[in-house]
Amino acid sequence: MEKVWLKRYPPNVPAEINPDEYRSLVEVFDRSCCQFGRRLAFVNMGYGMTYAELEQTSRAFAAWLQQDLGLEKGERVAIMLPNLLQYPVALFGALRAGLVVVNVNPLYTPRELEHQLKDSGAKAILILANFAHVLAEVIERTEIRTAIVTEIGDLLPYWKAKVVNLVVRHIKKGVPNYALPNAVGFKETLAGGARLTLRPVAVTGDDLAFLQYTGGTTGLSKGAMLTHRNLLANMRQIVAWVGSVIHEGEEIVITALPLYHIFCLTVNCLCFLHFGGLNVLITNPRDIPLFVREIRSWKFTVITGVNTLFSALVNHDKFAGLDFSSLRLTVGGGAAVQRTVAERWRAMTGVPILEGYGLTEAAPVICVNPVDIEDFTGSVGLPVPSTDVQLRDEDGREVPPGERGELCARGPQVMRGYWRRPEETARALRDGWLLTGDVATVDEQGFFRIVDRKKDLILVSGFNVYPNEVEAVAIGCEGVLEVACIGVPDERSGEAVKVFVVAKPGMEPTAEAILAHCRKHLTAYKLPRQIEFRDSLPKSNVGKILRRELR
Repeated sequence: MEKVWLKRYPPNVPAEINPDEYRSLVEVFDRSCCQFGRRLAFVNMGYGMTYAELEQTSRAFAAWLQQDLGLEKGERVAIMLPNLLQYPVALFGALRAGLVVVNVNPLYTPRELEHQLKDSGAKAILILANFAHVLAEVIERTEIRTAIVTEIGDLLPYWKAKVVNLVVRHIKKGVPNYALPNAVGFKETLAGGARLTLRPVAVTGDDLAFLQYTGGTTGLSKGAMLTHRNLLANMRQIVAWVGSVIHEGEEIVITALPLYHIFCLTVNCLCFLHFGGLNVLITNPRDIPLFVREIRSWKFTVITGVNTLFSALVNHDKFAGLDFSSLRLTVGGGAAVQRTVAERWRAMTGVPILEGYGLTEAAPVICVNPVDIEDFTGSVGLPVPSTDVQLRDEDGREVPPGERGELCARGPQVMRGYWRRPEETARALRDGWLLTGDVATVDEQGFFRIVDRKKDLILVSGFNVYPNEVEAVAIGCEGVLEVACIGVPDERSGEAVKVFVVAKPGMEPTAEAILAHCRKHLTAYKLPRQIEFRDSLPKSNVGKILRRELR
């Protein structure tokens, strides 16, 4: 496909970027800590950490992982945290030690956590005490040798930490009892690491940086192998894209999406690390009144989010009263932004939402709307620099202009493959092209629009839900004979999970019983919001359930 979108690029956005400008993410980290040492890097719960403090603290953690724990370059370390100061310390500490980070959703059930830890072969995990009871159920069946446990207030000033941890543990009862005999306290690792010397590790762009898990056709998540070069490339692509409206050392970005999610990890954490920006970490963005109070004191310049977050904010009565005079950039991703939400956001803040498109497998950004748009376009924008995009038919041929086709992308941000899954890698990557499974159209200017999905992926508030996984859990409920799962439109979350159930003869399982069973094995956003009972399900001539007919 001819790169017609290059003609629509804003001024100063290059057609190509150099993905090898830096050798590794560690080099970018070192550069920013040196250049912006006195500037705040992350703030959480009213307390900030400068770039210099982040450098010192992450160095201590890296030295402890390397020397006390004895982890070697390339071994995996899991991080199971919400947005707290501990996250960037652990993230950059692990990368500086030459390790591979495995991001874990803190809300995972024991089944989900066990699979990810076993599949990745992680040797250590940093986990919030609130979720340690989940790890305790499965740790003996994994390769985890050391569990590092932290409490919410561990990196806050002494007395504030005492109060926060006391309230969470004893008043809010937020830390269920658990038994992890070999657990180590996070503060203990920092104290021990501060007495050690970090041995330099030669890390190159070809080395793995992350195993970023995403859903699979079997219902089990699989790890996208993202190298340092993949992340550096996507960082450089985004930096080139928004550079005309961003000022180094001056940005304040509201980080409400979880850092363990690839969108926030790349856009908020890595890109604004490069800019010397300040990330204001929101630990619980679902508490909208508290969220609004937390950001009220900041003259923030950037905010990222998903449609559900933007919708919740514009519908909160106190949000309109915030000071938006410094806001220059709003970026939406993870799921489609609804026109009504985008228009209300533009009217309220004076800034449009730049909607983009990407996948975990592309680190993640493939397309994004240009920074010079003034209104909602309804598209996912233009391909970013150094990215080729084609639309192909079922036979792999490029479709004529104006027709629908599967969006296929090629660029330095595309993953190496899936961890220990050569067959799935071969299905997703062909001749260097990533087959996204999303059906799109493109107009004469190069703006792409997602119009359908070839695969049965459900997007709930920007998080992937795979029907096979939900079905595999629901079928285990007593009295269920057959089950099919689809996504249905939902005003709040974009899509919601719906299951169709056929009961076993003579048995009558209830919706409540099925939901209670699912709740034991699935994270909250994967739970069915609708359950419909049927006498039978539509099937093909070989007995395959036809989800498309149900939709």
